[in-house]
Parts: sequence; C-alpha cells; structure tokens
Amino acid sequence: MIRVVVADDEMLIRQGFTAILAGEPDIEVVGEAADGVAALAEVRRTRPDVVLMDIRMPVLDGVEATRRLTRTQAGVRVLVLTTFDLDEYVYHAMRAGAAGFLLKSVPREHLVAGIRTVAGGDALLAPAITRRLLEEFLNGPPPGSTTPVLLDGVTPRELDVLRLVGRGLSNAQIGAELFLAESTVKTHVANLLAKRGLRDRAQLVVLAYESGLLRPGA
Repeated sequence: MIRVVVADDEMLIRQGFTAILAGEPDIEVVGEAADGVAALAEVRRTRPDVVLMDIRMPVLDGVEATRRLTRTQAGVRVLVLTTFDLDEYVYHAMRAGAAGFLLKSVPREHLVAGIRTVAGGDALLAPAITRRLLEEFLNGPPPGSTTPVLLDGVTPRELDVLRLVGRGLSNAQIGAELFLAESTVKTHVANLLAKRGLRDRAQLVVLAYESGLLRPGA
C-alpha cells in the first residue's frame, strides 16, 4: 500500500485528489495539510511514502517544506503540484530534492501513475523537461577551464555520461553515442548518483548545468 499525504492550501483541490485516490486499491491518503508546516507535521505523524506538495502555500511554501523533508525524511518522495510547468518555484523544488512535478490539471490516470512511479523510487520529471526549466531559470557559473568542484572525483567517462544525461538522452541513446552497452551506462549513472548523493536522474541534469558542465542556451 502506498501511503500519501496531500498538501495544498485549497481545500477543494485536497478533497479532489483525495477522492480520486480513494478509488485505487494500492493507494491510501493518510493525511492532508493546508500549508508547509502542517505538511511536515502530517509526515511525522503518518510516515507516508509520497507527499503531493503544493508549491505555493502560506506559512511555509512547498519549496522549503520539500527541502526540510528531503533532509530529515529520507524515505519520503515529494511530488510538487503546480499550475504551470515552467515555474521557477518548481526549479527550486527540484534542487531541494523533489522527485518531480504534476500539473494541478493532470488527468486522473497520470496522477495515479505518477504516484506509483515515485513511490517505486524513480523520478517522474523527465530529463528533457528538467532541461527546459534549467534553460529558463538557471544562471550558470562563471566560465572556467578546470573541472568544477561539484564534479571532483568524477571520472572522465562519467563526465561524458553526465553531459549526455544533461542533454536529456536515455541510457540507450547514451550507449549508442559513446559506444557502450546500456548496462554499462546504467552503472555509470548509478555511480554518479552515489558519488554526489543524489536521488535520481533528474537531479543529475541539475548537476550538469549547475556545475558548468553544460550551459543554458549552449
């Protein structure tokens, strides 16, 4: 059973998501919250697997609530709720550790599939969408010729893989580009996640840009 907390300052939206999820045999809404502080309290009380987190809430917004959750509740996955896909708040929530985002207008089947995806440990936010957010909102670091500090300890081959992950390529596409087996690419991706302490592939895209390995608009 996937345990879910719904955090949104609009009661009708909370009730709507709860009603949708009530019909799923493997999903249970165990708590609701109207602001970020209440969401943190509900997570401590109910120990959910997934939090549906509104990005703009009073008292404590969804970005800071996500940041605190990912620091203190390692097993909880956060799905950000937003009205617009190119939202700077979504970008900051991703940096804070969110597993992805859903539009509030998302069809029922996409909502349910998204919850199952992140509960299973995967990122819902596709790298290509992550890249669009970064292109829109990230100001890259100053130009430099040396390997950025954020990438210390990363091997040259892992840098090649990270660069292509940042461009939104799949493991199969990266393998074809670098003449590697797909299983080898998966190993490199896993190593990158472990070395940098990241949760998922979408955060690797953020790393590729914030480290300066890739630059917005390039």
